[in-house]
Amino acid sequence: MTSTFLGMPATAPRGVGHLRGDQPFPAAARRSLADPQLRRNLRHATTTIRAKSAAVIAEAPDWQQLRDAGAAIKADVMSRLPELLEQLEAAVTRAGGTVHWAADAVEANRIVTELVAGTGSDRVIKVKSMATQEIGLNEALEAAGITPVETDLAELIVQLGDDRPSHILVPAIHRNRAEIREIFLRAMPGVDPALTDDPAALAAAARRYLRQTFLHTPVAISGANFAVAETGTLAVVESEGNGRMCLTLPDTLITVMGIEKVVPTWRDLEVFLQLLPRASTGERMNPYTSMWTGVTPGDGPQQVHLVLLDNGRSAVLADEVGRQVLHCIRCSACLNVCPVYERTGGHAYGSVYPGPIGAVLSPQLTGVADNASLPYASSLCGACFDACPVMINIPELLVHLRAEHVTDRRRPTAESIAMAAAAYTMDHPALYAAAQRAARLGKVVGRRGRGLPPPLSGWTVSRDLPQPPPQTFREWWAEL
Repeated sequence: MTSTFLGMPATAPRGVGHLRGDQPFPAAARRSLADPQLRRNLRHATTTIRAKSAAVIAEAPDWQQLRDAGAAIKADVMSRLPELLEQLEAAVTRAGGTVHWAADAVEANRIVTELVAGTGSDRVIKVKSMATQEIGLNEALEAAGITPVETDLAELIVQLGDDRPSHILVPAIHRNRAEIREIFLRAMPGVDPALTDDPAALAAAARRYLRQTFLHTPVAISGANFAVAETGTLAVVESEGNGRMCLTLPDTLITVMGIEKVVPTWRDLEVFLQLLPRASTGERMNPYTSMWTGVTPGDGPQQVHLVLLDNGRSAVLADEVGRQVLHCIRCSACLNVCPVYERTGGHAYGSVYPGPIGAVLSPQLTGVADNASLPYASSLCGACFDACPVMINIPELLVHLRAEHVTDRRRPTAESIAMAAAAYTMDHPALYAAAQRAARLGKVVGRRGRGLPPPLSGWTVSRDLPQPPPQTFREWWAEL
């Protein structure tokens, strides 16, 4: 017997998965900024994707209406998520599938590992999935003696290179084709030593490597872009056809899906299947849109499992401001327009979710204290909000999370201490008058008269203080 656990807002557990980095963002970003090849790769890739996306969005005269509809559908989903998830469970079960509820990454990894082990297979093929990366499923499978094989080309590059994804949509965006060739020559079994870095040759090498794996692996693991509550239908959209192979050839299909991916009705997919390809890959429609509803005897997987993953999402849902991050459809449009991401890349964020969306999603899944630097990884320029196809107000969320961090009394920060000192000073007239007089000294000893003296000078390295007036209000009033 399973039951929902929504309303129990626990954050994602430590020590499992890929939501927390080893370093705060500023330290990790400094290393990325020192890599000129990385910056060239990122600039070329994001510029190309932006141009393609802008062109196909300009063709859609109702683009803003589609965005409004997408935002409205997602807001409706969040307002009645428990009801829709139970409706989805019932529909999947009627169609012959099995639904599992996973409170966190540990439980999800255990469920999937036991399901795979139960088939007797020691290898699985995988469709690109952010949820499985989030929970560290590959590591859990390997620890159980099961080999996961990524079939998405970019994910395969990352896996063979013993690397980490740096982009939601294009995980190997930080690699150029010469680097990919070296990875294939070093790590891909049976590769031709004469392999060139021509994109067609690289794709053909990957295709040869994967073909036998597709035909001889009885278990596949996927994510889901959407799940339809009224019918129990799951949907995966992709561009290479590897997903279609994984979703149709194996006998067992296990899908790991974040609970926020549900939509109420089949008609709602019409909106998102127009928004997603234009905002993500700059295409009018996805080359492969695969949908399946439970089990069809004699056709496709005969054992279908759906693992509904919380892993901190209930905690996000409990925040009336923060919950809008659960509207995200993982299009990566915000990454492609972000000036910070373009210069630092995805690894600097420390989480499997990089860029602006990662800066507001990861801290909420883990608790702000565990990712305290990410809400500051932004210039608040607003380009992400303009690009988001479901109108997530990322700048608002960044400010909201910064406020949570500063006001978290359990772990005082330099900023919270400074604000408390300012409040105390303003509450005591004599101290406030003394502080006004002291402010004039900053004009003399600070950086070019616009900064603060050491040790406070670090705060004004990139900020100018307002010029103190030659006369305070109290002094002016005393002269009257």
